[in-house]
Amino acid sequence: MAQAPIDLTDAHKSDVRTQFGALCFRMVRGKPEVLLVTSRRTKRWIVPKGWPMNGKTPSESAEIEAWEEAGVRGKVYDRCLGVYSYRKAMEDDEDLPCVTMIYAMKVRECAAKYPEALERKRKWLRPKKAAALVDEPDLAHMIRNFDPQKVKS
Repeated sequence: MAQAPIDLTDAHKSDVRTQFGALCFRMVRGKPEVLLVTSRRTKRWIVPKGWPMNGKTPSESAEIEAWEEAGVRGKVYDRCLGVYSYRKAMEDDEDLPCVTMIYAMKVRECAAKYPEALERKRKWLRPKKAAALVDEPDLAHMIRNFDPQKVKS
């Protein structure tokens, strides 16, 4: 079943906070590498992710975040790989509980110039090494066990 675009017209700040993220990957000598970026404020290693976008499907939102935060374009898959939760540090020192749905994206292009290039670092790593760098256990598990052969639209 195809994803439906999200309608945020009746959304409220007190609603459950959901984000959509991209597990960006490429194949190098027959083995997968995944892309991590640093968060803007805390500089932790994360996957590109962001808030729902009105009129976009969850996977389309993940694809846009991958471009803005990591400068990559490619084929995003509609099937959610998994979900993880974390506490987003906000500027007012309040932590916001978030749930993030992750979508695989096979990278075809990696640009030198992109919207957040000056605010983030990015790094390609084998899944096991990438998993060791992220703080969220459920995200680390998804990355460590990522199998591009099982990704289907």
